[in-house]
Order: sequence, then structure tokens, then C-alpha cells
Amino acid sequence: MIAGFRVQNVFLLPVAVLFMFLIAVLCTSIGTAIASVLEDMQGFQLIMNFLIMPLFFFSNALFPVDGLPQALKLLIRLNPLSYGVDGLRGALGSGFQFGVGLDFLVLGAMTAALLGVGSYLFSLIQL
Repeated sequence: MIAGFRVQNVFLLPVAVLFMFLIAVLCTSIGTAIASVLEDMQGFQLIMNFLIMPLFFFSNALFPVDGLPQALKLLIRLNPLSYGVDGLRGALGSGFQFGVGLDFLVLGAMTAALLGVGSYLFSLIQL
């Protein structure tokens, strides 16, 4: 409220918190999976920026999908972070573009898959 943001529907705040949680676990599991296979930690930041920045740029967070070429629309639909951004945007105000069910399904499935991969790779680390 202080920054000028007003929630359109207070009852959707738990949905927004759930989307935030899924996005955080998704990004953390990507980092865990990548860090688990690296020999040294020198290149971790470079690899993470190389992966996370395109995910962010093609997530519909910075620009609307309407009016984009079909190739970019396909990249946005393949990006799991797009569904998290759409879920947050829908829960906090302007409506869902892909639909709340599809947002939860895609983001939840990708988060679960990457969490499983990250956990498995982490369990293989030899101390």
C-alpha cells in the first residue's frame, strides 16, 4: 500500500504466496542441480546468470505477450517461469492469461521435476 500497490482481491493472496513459493523452489532446485555437478564453484554464477536471465526475460514479466511474433510466443509458452509470473499477475490484480489451473499444473510439475533432479544430483556428491 505504501508503494502504491493495491491488491484487487484479498482472497487470492494465498494463491499469490503459493506461486511465490513455487517460483522460489524452482529457482533453488535449478541452482542445486547445477551446483551439484560442478567441480569448482568458480563458474556457478556465470552458469546461473546464463540460465536465469533468459528465463526471466522470456517470462512475460517485462513485456506483454500480445503482439509478439509467434516464435517469441512459443518461447514464452515453453518457459516455466512464464506460468509463475502469470499466476502472480492474475492473483494480485489483472487476471490470468493462461488460466490458474494451467499455471499451477505447469509450474508445479516443473518444480517437482527439477526438485527431484536437484535432490538426486545432490545425493551423489562425494565429500
